[in-house]
Amino acid sequence: MAVYTEVSVEDLDALLAKYDIGQVLAFKGIAEGVENSNFYLGTDKAQYILTLYEKRVAAGDLPFFLGLMEHLAQKGVNCPLPVHDLDGRILQTLAGRPAAFVTFLSGYSLKRPQPVHCHSLGEAIARLHLAGRDFTLHRDNALSVAGWQELFASIEGLADRLVPKISLSLVRHLDDIAAHWPSKLPQGVIHADLFPDNVFFLDNRVSGLIDFYFACNDLFAYDLAICMNAWCFELDGAFNVTKARALFAGYNSVRALDDAEVAALPLLAKGAAIRFFLTRAYDWFNTPDNAFVKRKDPMEYWRKLAFHDGVKHAGAYGL
Repeated sequence: MAVYTEVSVEDLDALLAKYDIGQVLAFKGIAEGVENSNFYLGTDKAQYILTLYEKRVAAGDLPFFLGLMEHLAQKGVNCPLPVHDLDGRILQTLAGRPAAFVTFLSGYSLKRPQPVHCHSLGEAIARLHLAGRDFTLHRDNALSVAGWQELFASIEGLADRLVPKISLSLVRHLDDIAAHWPSKLPQGVIHADLFPDNVFFLDNRVSGLIDFYFACNDLFAYDLAICMNAWCFELDGAFNVTKARALFAGYNSVRALDDAEVAALPLLAKGAAIRFFLTRAYDWFNTPDNAFVKRKDPMEYWRKLAFHDGVKHAGAYGL
């Protein structure tokens, strides 16, 4: 979440006139995240999040994202529920951007998750994967192998500002991953961005999942690899195998990974590290200085990629 586009009082009032969600008590921007402009709205009836979808989110993908949230909520996955206006519509236009309200979830995100949280997260990911099996819409992952090549091309002249000659190493990694990327593993709807700030907890249990705007159809094990990278490294960069073991145990207690998925995890983890290095590097060089957003360090994911380079078997992840 972030704020790139400001919302005037007049525009907000005009939008709220289309809804029956109560009188405004609070309205403020939310700085976390990097993709869309987000605002907290509190009324005398409930609490909501207003999202304005910025340039990286294609308007044509919004029915998938919003429909998926409704589908998952109906299947018992605790996630934001899109709010319909008085005419039954979800999507609006505000400040020249597509926009929508979703319900506010109770809970808190974690700065330093522990193994118990990783276990609950694994369970929640598996339930999401199972709940999405009969979702009828389909969205390819625009940030998979082909998308990484395009992202790299967009920053190729800039990447060496981070580390001299890093572009040469990126080329080698991208070519190797593309040559060996699996295609026949179990797949379906994945979240693709379950970082700690997108997961809420109450009493050490997952209470909700948010920010579905990278959701797509892809490999289930790749979703887990993304989560392992985001949850199982300490602040000093050390890999915590106890957290990884808990993450996979939680997942396997709901949906068991097959042998091929387990074997592919080192490669999938490298791909996940490349993906977030590239998107962070792109944002590092392209985020406006006046944007109300926290830029994230791309080199964190370069260091994670280096760790996975030394992993030969998923046993290193506690499996």
